Amino acid sequence: MGEWLSSYALFLAQSVTVVAAIAVVLILMIRTRGQRQDRGARLHVRNRGEYFRRHRETLEDATLEDGERERHVKARLKARKTEQKTAKKQGHTGERRNTLWVLDFDGDLRASRVPAFTEEITSIITAAGPGDEVLVRLQSGGGLVHAYGLASAQLDRLREAGLRLTVSVDKVAASGGYMMACCADHLIAAPFAVIGSIGVVAQVPNVHRLLRKNDVDVEILTAGRHKRTLTMLGENTEEGRQKFLDDLEKTHDLFKAWIASRRPALDIEQVSEGDIWYGQQGIGLALIDEVNTSEAWLQAHSDQYRILEVSLRPQRSMLERFGKRSEGAIERGIDRAIDRVVRLRWEKQ
Repeated sequence: MGEWLSSYALFLAQSVTVVAAIAVVLILMIRTRGQRQDRGARLHVRNRGEYFRRHRETLEDATLEDGERERHVKARLKARKTEQKTAKKQGHTGERRNTLWVLDFDGDLRASRVPAFTEEITSIITAAGPGDEVLVRLQSGGGLVHAYGLASAQLDRLREAGLRLTVSVDKVAASGGYMMACCADHLIAAPFAVIGSIGVVAQVPNVHRLLRKNDVDVEILTAGRHKRTLTMLGENTEEGRQKFLDDLEKTHDLFKAWIASRRPALDIEQVSEGDIWYGQQGIGLALIDEVNTSEAWLQAHSDQYRILEVSLRPQRSMLERFGKRSEGAIERGIDRAIDRVVRLRWEKQ
């Protein structure tokens, strides 16, 4: 009897320990979720001039001998104090250096960055002064019409606020991405950046024949003749298919009208069949205004403006940061494996 009670007590203690551990984990998860909601996101601003000044000074110091480096650092600190005094005097006299605000938009199919992008734009509109400009570094292969329509409308807010907008495309701005790019006062693209794809596409898989073969009936009930034109499960009719195509044509017409209104020099009928072009081809078709990279364009304007790069970043918990690092490590491992396979392929040839 005593041995049974001892075993039971040990079992009970283990059970209580397991339950307590689960409870602690649940409490931590709930607490982490609440903290994540309270943290929200933080606006980060990087002064591009200061950032690259530190890089330049590091490289300059590396080229000098020890004694010469010390003299150089002292002279640099003295010059910086003089610059600060001059800037302070300019502040007292009301002089203000114009700012070039820089934003990034890396778009996916759903343009899921739009909420953060909207908040960044609102922040800039409230802080910008007369003579300020905005550069958006854009990268997107397009996606859902309504999502990229909203993203484009956010860019229009900058122009409506009196801020000159430049959009740069280093890699790709196609379909919905090009719709956004056309909102710019000045549109630049790298020589081999992909642009265009002014068209609309939709794909609807249909498994009706497979279901019918297996004696499966699907009933689709609608109120309204065109409530459901094409379906995945039911039998599609020619009338429904034609209505779907008509809707695509209407969307395409809206797309073309949007671009034509913002780039009047463009022959919209010539470039609106869904084709893509590279940046160096697009300049001749008036698809863009300048062939250049965003980095070269920024460097060329660094003397004229104070350049501030703005980004809204979510505040992540320690657990979320660990998960993000783990995800990054896995992706890097996959990339290395693919790179190794590619190198082996060339080595064998």
